[in-house]
Amino acid sequence: MEESPWKTTASQNKYENRWISVTEHSVVHQTGGPGIYGVVHFKHLAIGIVPIDEQGFTWLVGQYRYPLSAYSWEIPEGGGALDIPPIESAQRELKEETGIEAAHWQEILQMHLSNSATDERAIVYLATGLSMGASKPEDDETLEVKKVKFEEALAMVLRGEITDAISVAALLKVARMRGT
Repeated sequence: MEESPWKTTASQNKYENRWISVTEHSVVHQTGGPGIYGVVHFKHLAIGIVPIDEQGFTWLVGQYRYPLSAYSWEIPEGGGALDIPPIESAQRELKEETGIEAAHWQEILQMHLSNSATDERAIVYLATGLSMGASKPEDDETLEVKKVKFEEALAMVLRGEITDAISVAALLKVARMRGT
């Protein structure tokens, strides 16, 4: 179905900061009745990177995630401005979080995250031909970086130790690409 079965009768911005805006829409929903629909608009792309070296190691980033009240292991991730090429954001995020630079980049995945309530879009890259340097996390980030065999990162997904949606999808996609 290409055409929306929803009709918007009014919209009101309820909240906004530098990362998101929340809009409440008065709608006539797909079955014909009136309703409301709240949408969280993200002002940046979500960017993820799976770096893999020649020996089959990858890097995970651990940090406390405030909305979850929990610690989370993830692939290197961050936000990318909508007005610059996503690959540039991926290169910046990988360097900031891990200190790694990559000679080769391949886009492997695009996703919509929580598409029942947000318009957030993610782009994920595979990074190879790695060289190591010093990381430079943002001032509000406290990160732990660990190097693991790719198979261990995949096992962490399968054991439920990695639950971040971008990380789960990216690691499963790379496993499929590698035939594992």
